[in-house]
Amino acid sequence: MAEPKDELIPTRATLIQRLKDWQDQSSWQDFFDTYWKLIYGVAIKGGLTATEAQDVVQETMIAVARHMPSFKYDPALGSFKTWLLNMTRWRITDQLRKRGPFVGYHPAAEDTATGTRVIDKVVDPTGRDLDALWDAEWEKNLYDSAIARVKRQLDPQKFQIFDLYVNKVWSAKKVAATFGISVDQVYLAKHRTTELIREEVERLQKEVS
Repeated sequence: MAEPKDELIPTRATLIQRLKDWQDQSSWQDFFDTYWKLIYGVAIKGGLTATEAQDVVQETMIAVARHMPSFKYDPALGSFKTWLLNMTRWRITDQLRKRGPFVGYHPAAEDTATGTRVIDKVVDPTGRDLDALWDAEWEKNLYDSAIARVKRQLDPQKFQIFDLYVNKVWSAKKVAATFGISVDQVYLAKHRTTELIREEVERLQKEVS
């Protein structure tokens, strides 16, 4: 099947090539918008404060920008996903090192809404736990980013129909009555939006697999 002319995101090779140009603000904004929450969330769960996690995001983005002009993508040597993880891991470790040898991370042990203590959610940034966390957060971030991109592309009403039916779990009849459309149109909007999200997730996976 041919790629649609109005594809929502450039291919992996195209995006990486564009990032080599410091002046390409659109591509860099696209990259930042897609991955900053991933980096921030992993940094928080790696034991950092909000301020430190924000520094990790900034420093990781600077490091990526610094390495991009000479970066050569070679799947045989490893994925861009793993490379970005290492960039993030090193910045998390740097933040912990700045605290000094006697300053550790001691989060409050209050219970969260899910019954999990904050202290239980912290992972060792130097161990394999961070790799597993990165993989899990990566998938979630791709899905969230795909939804955000599709939302920007769709007619607002069509996305709202999808959101109410799928995310808010309204019945098809209730959604149809709210918008003055048929139930079949609700099902169609849900199907088309779901397909767009799936396609966008696949593009994002190919972009930096």
